[in-house]
Amino acid sequence: MLITNFLFSQSSDPTCEIVNKINAVIQEQHVRPKLVDDSLSIFVFDNLINELDPSRNIFFKTEYDEMAEKYRTNLDDFILSNDCSFLADVTSKYKEGLLRTKQVLEKIQTTPIDYNKNDTIRFYKKSFPFYLKKEGLEKAWLKKIRYQILDEIAETSDNLDSIKANFQSIELKSKKLIVSNEICRINTLLETNTKQEEKFYNFFCTYFDPHTAYFSDDSKTSFVASLSKEHLSLGMTVNLNEKNEIIVAELDPNGPAYQTGQIKKGDQIISISNQKETLQVSCASLESISTLILSESNKSITLTLKRNSGKSFDVYIEKKVMKDEENSVFSFIIGKDSKIGYIKIPSFYADLEGNSRKGCADDVAREVIKLERDDIKGLVIDLIDNGGGSMEEAIKLAGMFIDYGPLSIVVDRNQGKSVINDPYKGLIYKGPIVILVNSNTASASEFFSSILQDYNRALLLGSTTLGKATMQTILSLDETKNTDYLKITINKFYRVTGKSHQYIGVKPDVVLPEFYEGVYQKESDFPTAIKNDSIKPFLKFRPYVKRALIDKLAKNSTTRLSDNYFFNNIKEINQKIDQLVNTPKAEIPMTLEALFKQKKNVNSLWKEINTFNDENNPLDVYNSTVNQFLLGVYPNDKTINQYQIDNLKTNPYLNEAVNVINEFNAWK
Repeated sequence: MLITNFLFSQSSDPTCEIVNKINAVIQEQHVRPKLVDDSLSIFVFDNLINELDPSRNIFFKTEYDEMAEKYRTNLDDFILSNDCSFLADVTSKYKEGLLRTKQVLEKIQTTPIDYNKNDTIRFYKKSFPFYLKKEGLEKAWLKKIRYQILDEIAETSDNLDSIKANFQSIELKSKKLIVSNEICRINTLLETNTKQEEKFYNFFCTYFDPHTAYFSDDSKTSFVASLSKEHLSLGMTVNLNEKNEIIVAELDPNGPAYQTGQIKKGDQIISISNQKETLQVSCASLESISTLILSESNKSITLTLKRNSGKSFDVYIEKKVMKDEENSVFSFIIGKDSKIGYIKIPSFYADLEGNSRKGCADDVAREVIKLERDDIKGLVIDLIDNGGGSMEEAIKLAGMFIDYGPLSIVVDRNQGKSVINDPYKGLIYKGPIVILVNSNTASASEFFSSILQDYNRALLLGSTTLGKATMQTILSLDETKNTDYLKITINKFYRVTGKSHQYIGVKPDVVLPEFYEGVYQKESDFPTAIKNDSIKPFLKFRPYVKRALIDKLAKNSTTRLSDNYFFNNIKEINQKIDQLVNTPKAEIPMTLEALFKQKKNVNSLWKEINTFNDENNPLDVYNSTVNQFLLGVYPNDKTINQYQIDNLKTNPYLNEAVNVINEFNAWK
């Protein structure tokens, strides 16, 4: 017993060393540091336990109560006294819970399930209290497995009578698959997920704000690579089929996966290995699968594949640096009579090596020059689903569309103010601009769009953005090792007006609904998000046009769309989605009939969303003269180019953006 405690004490030292280094950096450099106290302790403990046991079927109530009494308000004291042995204690109890759960599942695997027994099931939107007793463990898991089986069976046909007629054979197959996947998932957690240090570090970090985070060397490398449009890749895309199997969807002819000559579209991925660990796809989380595939440190991957239910085979692939087409700026022209330019910016990626002009801002500049050669009369900049990226690129890009003047005010932890000024004199483009935004428009893209809005340089159209107006930097926790890093929030941004979009988002001039807007997570949904405030305005800047002109265009657009079929129907469907996702659900009987009815209602809603089309006349979308020439030089780009065109033709947001620009030009 003494030896065990000694080992735990020893092993906790590196954990406490890292978390205390994190705290030291936060207290010294975070824009809004907080004390390490009981409030932090409760936040970290609750988040860690919820992460380990979200469905409340691993820990017994007695175990939770014991841990809560010892640690829930005391983690701060343990951390400050350099004792992190609590993590080993929690991990040990978690492992015990996983092992006994595995035993229960193995018993269920060999025992018939009574589907006629009266029972109900209830769905919780948020975490609920721990309730599990030792004698109730098997019952809780039997209930979960029974629900999963009935839910899967309900999916097999649209005809309930047909399902009932074949229930026995379908049930046998479904039960075998579901229980074996649960056992496999438990085994994966036992093998790879019993060390909770990284989760603990990150919950400690997010107590200060949602964007401060711990990075290992591997996760730091992958994060930095995500800011570039070129990174190590297998050159293939995958998707889930109707059986929840991961299937090879597309292969890039220039990519290493295709060049092995062994992989074909439609192959099923059984397992993935980085030569150190192997994940069985059927029971691993999608997050862990994508991490293994995308990690920049995994320069080679071995895939175990199966083709047409035949024998499985292994393929070794060495990644190579490839351009991410989906994360690259592209442009088109809309209309023949009055040509409107369209530029999509998927993210504010950067040229991290600094060897060439491959950043987002320079790419946009190149597309503008191409479009101007075809004499465009206006420009639509699409920032929908642009989650941000490099602030330096956003500053450069804003400077290209503003003649001169201040862009933003930066406030540090000591309330010191500095002004970001336009880095370029003059404009790359002088015509009218409409910017498309939505709930997923975040960070650097909010920064860029708010500047153009304040200068009356562009009309913003869409949904209110996410609401992040803070800046992070990555620091090494120990420069002698460079194995542990902290992404830390060091500044807050304010608009040239002194206002901020932090927490509340950038509100467009023309507000339009979007699918799932009540479901998207906003900055204000994070409990530790920095709240909105403003500072006294002190900057002078010259708007591009009078605000009254933007307001008039916005008012006319809103009037034009007031009885629009597409947008009014989005509102109705969003109410149904909200009812499905956000409204607390009543208990339902655990019967095939009840679950079939529930599944039918859900499938009906998804069908309504997926088949919902815009009734506007299709837009005339085509390539600029320069891009048409480039397609002849690079024919491999034709497939994605046509896909992009087809998506834009019936885009109602783009349709209205074109209407706004045409109206502006008609007034000139």
